[in-house]
Amino acid sequence: MDARLRLGMNLRRLRKAKGMGQEKFALEYGFDRTYVSGIERGVRNPTVTVVERLADALGVTIGQLFEDAGEKPG
Repeated sequence: MDARLRLGMNLRRLRKAKGMGQEKFALEYGFDRTYVSGIERGVRNPTVTVVERLADALGVTIGQLFEDAGEKPG
């Protein structure tokens, strides 16, 4: 699977597990909601620095954002 899609699926799953919508997550951690949406849909290609910020915000490692969670896109 494409790394961007895997990152997006894991971001969505972990964000929802924290009970946060895109807007709340984006506001709380300094992202634009449309940027978060683009990452989750796999259409944005975030920098390593952004991936690190996402991992910190979610309380996970960068590696966990790229793990195969056994999910299918869509």
